[in-house]
Amino acid sequence: MSIELRNFADTGIKVTPLGFGAGLIGDESISEKQIDKLLNTILDYGINLIDTARSYGISEQRIGKHISNRRSEFVLSTKIGYSVEGYQDWTYGCITAGIERALQTLRTGYIDIVHLHSCPLETLKNTDVIEALVKAVEAGKVRVAAYSGENEALEYAISTNKFKSIMTSVNICDQKVIDTVISKAKKENIAVIAKRPLANIAWNYRERPYGNYCEEYWLRLNKMNLQFDIDWLELALRFAAFTDGVHSCVIGTTNLEHIKRNIKILEKGVLPNSVIAGIKSAFKANDDNWLGQI
Repeated sequence: MSIELRNFADTGIKVTPLGFGAGLIGDESISEKQIDKLLNTILDYGINLIDTARSYGISEQRIGKHISNRRSEFVLSTKIGYSVEGYQDWTYGCITAGIERALQTLRTGYIDIVHLHSCPLETLKNTDVIEALVKAVEAGKVRVAAYSGENEALEYAISTNKFKSIMTSVNICDQKVIDTVISKAKKENIAVIAKRPLANIAWNYRERPYGNYCEEYWLRLNKMNLQFDIDWLELALRFAAFTDGVHSCVIGTTNLEHIKRNIKILEKGVLPNSVIAGIKSAFKANDDNWLGQI
């Protein structure tokens, strides 16, 4: 297997186009032995972006426990802003303390990318939270100040000129951000991490999955009625990973075979121009105020 490295905008960091979303490893029912093998094998495969968050169960603890000894081999991304004992959520003190806790939990002296985690526009306009993150960058505890979110809050985050990276939903049925925020981010040398690149595997359901995480994407896909002679998984992953302006896309799994398969898919490179045009055309033709999914 081979996997490329991309410049993470002008941050001096290089990332693989496929990153590991570490939310699932926060599940305490999965054994430490399995997590140890999973994380170390991911690094052995060459994937170098590991994305976690304070809210992902014991994910941060496990990353610190099992691969902190290989810290130089991966780019570490986490998300903060809440659930720090003794601090009110989304305050200067909560951001500062959250970074300190993450450093300890992840067993590292610095974190490459720290996101304010999907906070609303009103919170972002409280400049204290942004200032606390910027101060951590200046102190060398964080390399890149980032924001993870969608829609108006994401657009505002870009406009502040305080963030060097963003994370947002990018997939075959969540495209509105491509010609707006991602286009602007590229012009301003802001890195982009795509979340939900596989559209929550919505195509797996023959009938509407009421209440399921993928229900909204299922509705969109059915309305778009895409007709291509390409496997759904391959179509979705190649579209997201090679969207202009996207530097990496994160996928969560506990199955190493899935990771190997995804790397093989990305080795095929960019989708044919006619396919990309067809996917974008179907989205625009059916867009019924399809906002980015938090």
